[in-house]
Amino acid sequence: MTLHAFYPVLPDIGWLRRLVPLGVKTVQLRLKDATQEEIGLQIAESLELCAAHDCQLIVNDYWREAIDLGAGYIHLGQEDLAGADVTAIKSAGLKLGISTHSHEELAIALEAGPDYVALGPVYETKLKKMKWAPQGLERIEAWKAAIDCPLVAIGGITVERARGVLDAGADSLAVVTDIVTHEDPEGRVGMWLEEVADAPMR
Repeated sequence: MTLHAFYPVLPDIGWLRRLVPLGVKTVQLRLKDATQEEIGLQIAESLELCAAHDCQLIVNDYWREAIDLGAGYIHLGQEDLAGADVTAIKSAGLKLGISTHSHEELAIALEAGPDYVALGPVYETKLKKMKWAPQGLERIEAWKAAIDCPLVAIGGITVERARGVLDAGADSLAVVTDIVTHEDPEGRVGMWLEEVADAPMR
């Protein structure tokens, strides 16, 4: 399983239906405030959609449902990681991505043997209030030197900033606000795919 350099993080299956067919090859389904029934239905449909378009689906948070429905990748934040059964996740064959914001969190993540580590916020982000200050490009370089798995950068990353973040050492760029708040999300995705077309998959 591989990560594409452009990694949109989307809030529901409706967004995946719009954007995955455009050529997206890695996507995260990050459901919030969904009912148990909706969680299962949306993960199942997302898996079917992504399989049809040769796209890697990463399920945020809902590791039990991801195991039950045969997902290939799960992403956990630090709080979710603390309550997750990492052994069960790995025994089921799922790959694991973990969010980090500090050296302490990186140490916790590495103990779990992640398949990728995410670092954020690289820049100031308006999507949600963060207790962490922007990490900056220097922190990307430090994280890259400390890990032996792919590094995903997230937080305030735009098409215009993409090249600088990749050059600093990020393997994949997780993008939220630059897509979901854009007046033309489909057009913006096209710009992203063009911008990272020459970046290797990890």
